[in-house]
Amino acid sequence: MAELANRSISFLINKWSKQMKPTNEMLDSLQQLLRRAGAIVEEAEGRYITNQAMLQQLSILRKELYKGYYTLDTFRCRVHAGSMAQGYDVGHSFAISRFNPAKRLYISSGGRESVKDLTRILKSLESALQYAAEFIILSGRYPRLARQPYSIHLLLDNCMFGRQMEMELVINFLFQAQDPDDKNHGILPIIGPRKVGKSTLVEHVSIDERVRSYFSQIMFLSGDDFKGEHIVYDNGDLIRRRVLAIVELDGDINEDLWKRFLSASRSLPPGSKFIVTSRSENIINYGTTPPLRLEFFTPEVFWYFFKVRMFGSMDVMEHPKLSLLAMDMAKELNACFMCFNVMNEILKSNVDAHFWSLTLAICRHFKQKNPFVCDPTNPVDAWELNRPILIPTKDRTSLGYISITDMYQTSSNQCVEHWLEASARSDTTTPKITLKDLMFGRAKPKGKFIALAWKSHIPPQYNCVFKCELRMPQKAASRKKRN
Repeated sequence: MAELANRSISFLINKWSKQMKPTNEMLDSLQQLLRRAGAIVEEAEGRYITNQAMLQQLSILRKELYKGYYTLDTFRCRVHAGSMAQGYDVGHSFAISRFNPAKRLYISSGGRESVKDLTRILKSLESALQYAAEFIILSGRYPRLARQPYSIHLLLDNCMFGRQMEMELVINFLFQAQDPDDKNHGILPIIGPRKVGKSTLVEHVSIDERVRSYFSQIMFLSGDDFKGEHIVYDNGDLIRRRVLAIVELDGDINEDLWKRFLSASRSLPPGSKFIVTSRSENIINYGTTPPLRLEFFTPEVFWYFFKVRMFGSMDVMEHPKLSLLAMDMAKELNACFMCFNVMNEILKSNVDAHFWSLTLAICRHFKQKNPFVCDPTNPVDAWELNRPILIPTKDRTSLGYISITDMYQTSSNQCVEHWLEASARSDTTTPKITLKDLMFGRAKPKGKFIALAWKSHIPPQYNCVFKCELRMPQKAASRKKRN
């Protein structure tokens, strides 16, 4: 039987060897192009580029980079899945091997469409790199950005990843010159759905050293009545006194209140600017410049973000089982940052294939119980619905589901008070119970309680807190009533 099996495998390998050769060569070429593109993007992102055409070219190259890695990792995961199905041990080294027939063979299972996709990605990336030499020369003329040691991690930790171009557009708007006699200050509307990253974007703008050197004072106005006013930065410059006011709205602007606000703002020094963020399209009418629209990440961008956060500087293919689970998890989350932050806190605490597999099963069960969350075809704000979010637990016989009725943020850092919702400002304590403990049966509180969903380890070091209630399965509840 063993000899027959070996002959069968040899026959299949010989049959597909000619077909596989171009595919593997294409993957090798893709990997080389991605390394080149990655080096160019990394170098350019370290420069203070102000030219809009160059920023657009950098954005295109960055998108091609994400698509390329998504395609490469997808093929690699198929190889690993095929190897597992055929009983081959891929071990810890998981590159596209020229010597492992099991790995080479399974790539063809994606069919001709997969090869077409690979060809299309290669041509697109080659086209983006066609004028790379000129771009490198021009970008090298711009000054380097001064970064704090933790800046790269800060961008990722606060979902700024993939928003570099948007951030530069905002900063360029802030630096636009204004006629000294013009009392109408510039207003930039930023529009996007909830949790897409509007607050995170303006937060990073407000802590940028260039912005803090240009404006003497930065203030935040929150709420539809503008009562949540907080001055978060004041450099004591009594000469220029340029002011940056960031207005965060939940919905539409109260027109009468806005008129009074603009009338009062005319007393501000020339060069002062306003940024208004909202989910409403109506704020476009109040802008003095075209609006900036934020959208959720595409699957390619989100996967790159997901794997960098999960694996850091490690090569994902050094952990083939985990990479396969991670890609499945990223697809399940559908670029939902709220879900990602919860899963990131859980998965990074235990880098184990069995644990990740269990978490993936819980994630899929969660989507079944909450189809209105993480649904790209029908995006809704889960917190605006009159129904709780149900999170399944590992020990369903005793815990059932965690019912999430509300979410808010707390922080012990007073300088970021403007980020907190009204319900959070009076309570800055960190819950002792974590969502992870609840999901895996390590904590069994009774009644209503609060739980820590995730915690930022980098300033502003906020805590995301869920208001929870345990729900027992119907069968268990019925037995309890009968007793």
